[in-house]
Amino acid sequence: MIEIIQADLHNQSHASALLELLNGYAMDPMGGGEPLSEYTRQNLITALQQREDAVVVLAFVDNRPAGLIICFEGFSTFACRPLLNIHDVTVANEFRGMGLSTRMLEKVAAIAIQQGCCKLTLEVLENNTIAQASYIKSGFRAYQLDPSMGRALFWEKKLTP
Repeated sequence: MIEIIQADLHNQSHASALLELLNGYAMDPMGGGEPLSEYTRQNLITALQQREDAVVVLAFVDNRPAGLIICFEGFSTFACRPLLNIHDVTVANEFRGMGLSTRMLEKVAAIAIQQGCCKLTLEVLENNTIAQASYIKSGFRAYQLDPSMGRALFWEKKLTP
């Protein structure tokens, strides 16, 4: 049986599932190849519980944690409406190929509509063609305002205190 739910991080089984799935993702080459730090393991659930803009969707297969999406609300100044940015998407290896990412993305879209969001956004590694195919199937496309200006690029600048 497949169950797709919006997580309640005050529910210990949901919190444990999130940490298990996120750690598996972190250890995957697409997630960096390293387990979550002890600091992250000890503090992530509390930090997410304190964020009103966090949305977590979990997939369970036969009551076993199988998939995870973590999102955060942002804001579109052009649309003057909130948006939902999909930050993490993972499906545990043994459950891949079951359509879980598509079903979780549908759940995220329903939550975003309910919250009055104008769009969903996400980033994907350019060589992660399996994830890209899933996102395209779910209606995602490269972002551009004017084709003559090209597609948007996702960049980062790491900060140290």
